[in-house]
This record gives sequence, structure tokens and C-alpha cells, in this order.
Amino acid sequence: MARGFGRLRRDDLLRTACDVIAAQGFGHTRTADIAQAAGVSQALLFYHFETKEKLFAQAFAYAAERDLEALTKLEESGGSPLDRLRGLLKLYSPTGRSKSWALWIDAWAESMRNADLEEMSRRMDLRWRQALRAIIDEGAAAGVFTCADPDGATWRIVSLIDGLSTQMTVHKRVLPRARMAEFVRTATAGELGLSLDVLS
Repeated sequence: MARGFGRLRRDDLLRTACDVIAAQGFGHTRTADIAQAAGVSQALLFYHFETKEKLFAQAFAYAAERDLEALTKLEESGGSPLDRLRGLLKLYSPTGRSKSWALWIDAWAESMRNADLEEMSRRMDLRWRQALRAIIDEGAAAGVFTCADPDGATWRIVSLIDGLSTQMTVHKRVLPRARMAEFVRTATAGELGLSLDVLS
């Protein structure tokens, strides 16, 4: 029996949607699958989210916000630019059995067909780039980093992590996590005029 409107919070539906999408992928998930997993009617899903596209976009945002909460804590930590740079590189890269990167990759692919999801994923991407750019700018101003092209450096570092993380997530065991971290540290050190050991 479907649960009543007042007994099921919106977050519960989004959490369930994330679990179903992570298991089946955006392209193979139906609203009926999410409704069944949540123990509700499809009518209740559409009451809260209006369309399948909006449900998917908001489920992705819900999952991404968990990562962004950690990013916000890092930004507010008061650490040095170098400490926050190390922290951001670690946060943005795949770790353990986290489903985050699998959802990100799937969301990017589905965004070519879902305008709501494309807008949401673009906004989340921008948030990470802005955070890295702020760290680079602060470090350069303090003389800790040497970087002639902060915007280009931001794009290159993020794009490298995106590409390597995609390889590591999709083609398991092709690229060890330690090797990926080495590539990222080497590239970042080169972009910011740092010695490799300070990022280790």
C-alpha cells in the first residue's frame, strides 16, 4: 500500500531515486521503478516532481549536494591555500566504493537528452571549478602558487580529474587509484609552480 502524502518526506523519495538510478542508470530507470522501491504510487512522484526529467535532475542534485557539503566545509576550514588545494583534490577524486562518480558520469551522458539534468549538472560542475579557482587565486596572491593563467589551470586540472575518474570508474582495474593520484598531483604541481612533494 502506498504511504500517505504526509508520511513520506521529499528527501526520502530523492534518496530512493538515487539508489535506484545508481543501480540501473538513468537510461534504464522508470518512474515506476522508483515508486515501487519507495512504496508509493507514481502519482505521488509526479505530485512532488511534476515530470520524470525534473525528478532525475533533483535526484542528481540531492546526491551531488552531499559532496558539496564536504566542499563547503573545506572552504570554511580556514586552512592555507595549499592545505585546501590538497583537500579539494582528494574530495573531487573517486574514493572507495562511493557511488558519486558513477552518478556523475551517467548524469553527463543523460544530460544530452534531458535539459533539466544538463542545467543541474552544469551548475554543480561550476561550483567545483569556482572553488578551485578561488584557492588558486588566493594562493597566487599570497605568493604560494605561481600561475600565469588561473582560469586555464582550473579547467585543465578539473578536466584531467574528470577524464581519469571516468576511466577509473568505467574501466575498473585499468588505472589504480594511487597512479591516478600521482598523475593529478604531477599536473597540478606543474600548473601552480609547486614541487611535487608538497602535494603528497
